[in-house]
Amino acid sequence: MSDTPVREIADLVDPAQSVDETTDEGIVEEVPQDQLAFDVNDFPGGLKSAIEAVLMVVDEPVTELELASVLEIPVPDVETALAELEEGYAAQQRGFTLRQVGGGWRIYSRSDYAAVVSKFILAGQQAKLTQASLETLAVIAYRQPVSRSRVSAVRGVNVDGVIRTLLTRGLIEEVGTDEESTATFYGTTSYFLERLGLQTLDDLPALAPYLPEVDMLDEIAESGRA
Repeated sequence: MSDTPVREIADLVDPAQSVDETTDEGIVEEVPQDQLAFDVNDFPGGLKSAIEAVLMVVDEPVTELELASVLEIPVPDVETALAELEEGYAAQQRGFTLRQVGGGWRIYSRSDYAAVVSKFILAGQQAKLTQASLETLAVIAYRQPVSRSRVSAVRGVNVDGVIRTLLTRGLIEEVGTDEESTATFYGTTSYFLERLGLQTLDDLPALAPYLPEVDMLDEIAESGRA
């Protein structure tokens, strides 16, 4: 979508910046099925380390049932491990903690360190957006409210880092939650409209003039089936 009308916010873009592009690879390697079978007790750190590994890659809170299902263990064992993990983090004065939000669990920065985290995040606020961020912003602007997974599907790459950047810049915000999947929906902010000089989202340029002709779409579809 790099040629969409949202290029009109080109003043936000700096192709030289590549901070977000490191998370924009979108490379997924297929893992043989026989490598997916495991026993959590065989891992060096056992159950708690296995849970930590999962929590480090989730972008939405994950429930005890989901953890128990993927690890193939009883739910009470997961609940005990989660409690022990947080107790251990607190005892070791770690900079992160486990929090239960919306019925699920996720690792967060501990509130005691909010000042240093905010300083780090805001330090680059004046830097212009990368092309990856601009394209993700365009998807959200035209398809909102939209979930992170849907944005990733449209762009064909992982957008977790880009979403965080857009959130910290104040260009997008959480606008709701899907009742079935509990996925968070995102939309643009009033600051986004301000930067584009728009009054409402209705003022966004129409997409139709930038889309391929019907004949071209047919050719693309045919080539995809070939």
